[in-house]
Amino acid sequence: MASTKIKKKEMLRLQALTAIERSCLKEGFTCIAGVDEAGRGPLAGPVVAAACIIPKDVLIPGIDDSKKLKPAQRQFLYDRLVTDPTIIYGVGIVESDEIDRINIYQATIQAMRQAIDALIIKPDILLIDGLKLEAYPIPSRKIIKGDSLSQSIAAASIIAKETRDRLMNEQHRLWPSYKFDQHKGYATSEHLAAIKKYGPCPIHRKSYGPIKEEFQESELFFSF
Repeated sequence: MASTKIKKKEMLRLQALTAIERSCLKEGFTCIAGVDEAGRGPLAGPVVAAACIIPKDVLIPGIDDSKKLKPAQRQFLYDRLVTDPTIIYGVGIVESDEIDRINIYQATIQAMRQAIDALIIKPDILLIDGLKLEAYPIPSRKIIKGDSLSQSIAAASIIAKETRDRLMNEQHRLWPSYKFDQHKGYATSEHLAAIKKYGPCPIHRKSYGPIKEEFQESELFFSF
């Protein structure tokens, strides 16, 4: 949508949301990628990261931190982002068994690196929500609450969250007893009750407390 069609109040919000990107451009950076993740906290499923490059003259009405958006808004913006030929994005996915092997922090870093590596254009600076990639060839800046402060990070948060939600919907069809389509693997009372009743399934994170403490030595673990 052209910026001239955006209402004044929304235009002011979007200008504030692109202030970090404009500051980077003034410093001489020419290709800025926002990076964010979804799924660090759940008891099941992967952690998903996304990296997103939005051209400097493109503003996305309605874009915001994915956690602030209703599901229908997030789905609409996801479709808007991934179908726009001027917007470049990449996705990284690290599954639960790898999370158990290397821990969630390292898995998040790995997913972010995958997402950045998947970009068809190499950025010259990364804006990352809450993290900084050390020993990485592209400079990065840790932006606290970046998904509320940067349009490109907000876009990455939407792509990561929606990608993960869709993956968990697929897992629901494989493991309907856990209702992954409803809670996406988070530790809701309903999810915890299902774990107690059925035991963990293969996509549960066995290193996470509620799983590890109650079932690590239990015969309720599936054998695969």
